[in-house]
Amino acid sequence: MTGPSGPTGATGPTGDTGTTGPSGATGPTGPTGASGASSTFAEFYALMPPDNTPTVSPGNAVSFPEDGPQDGSGLIARVTPSTFDLAKIGTYLVSFTVSIAEAGQLELALNSTPLAYTVIGRAVGTSEITEQVLLTTTVVNSLLSVINPASESTALTITPFAGGTQPVAATLVIAQLG
Repeated sequence: MTGPSGPTGATGPTGDTGTTGPSGATGPTGPTGASGASSTFAEFYALMPPDNTPTVSPGNAVSFPEDGPQDGSGLIARVTPSTFDLAKIGTYLVSFTVSIAEAGQLELALNSTPLAYTVIGRAVGTSEITEQVLLTTTVVNSLLSVINPASESTALTITPFAGGTQPVAATLVIAQLG
């Protein structure tokens, strides 16, 4: 016959650590993350005088022949002093400011088509016409211009030396958002 179990003995000392086992197989690559914010941008400008003709006739474009800061990608580029290439399909933020001497309007034209929702103007005085608008391109290498609408009857005088002795800058800023 077996007798009752005795009391449990004291725990012994911890043994030495064993050798490291082999590495497991590499897991699958995860999905690509979302792209970051766009940094495609360019600024163009004109000094008045001498960068534009004294007046911009109806249907004609304002010139911005000087280069301001740009991202260096070349995806927003000048084709002529008054036409700019938007190389990629996407949405762009476009801002412009032009000082003029009379009542008038300016608008954007995309691929020679005036964009009615971009018309901006003023009725009296001598000050700037300023616009900021979003536009979406549907073809690569779309061409953008700031124009005196063809329906206008008055040529616009781009004001030199507005308010002082220094040439005034007309500016055009284009940034791709997506």
